Amino acid sequence: MQSPPQTDRARNLRRSMTPQETKLWFAIRDRRLNGLKFRRQHPIGPYFADFAHIPTRLVIEIDGGQHGGIGDRIRTDFLQGQGWTVLRFWNVDIEQTFDAVLAQIATAAGKPFG
Repeated sequence: MQSPPQTDRARNLRRSMTPQETKLWFAIRDRRLNGLKFRRQHPIGPYFADFAHIPTRLVIEIDGGQHGGIGDRIRTDFLQGQGWTVLRFWNVDIEQTFDAVLAQIATAAGKPFG
């Protein structure tokens, strides 16, 4: 039986995560961040959220140099229109202020970090 195209795309995205996405994933997977359960490359409409916390409808996006344009604004507007809160972090945030990133994620999900 063949997987739906959306499932195949999500699997491919999970296999090709950036170093910054991988770093964040290892910090938040398996409920490591205050017991919060996240999914990676979670499909929402025509998009795939880098990470999603389903109960609070929180999306976390990690952006490199190719991001920040009108496409990201359209994507964010769509996700917010569907009731999701979107947190965007630059790769440099992951590299230089990682604990602050984790704190902001935990707080947005209702479980302050620390």
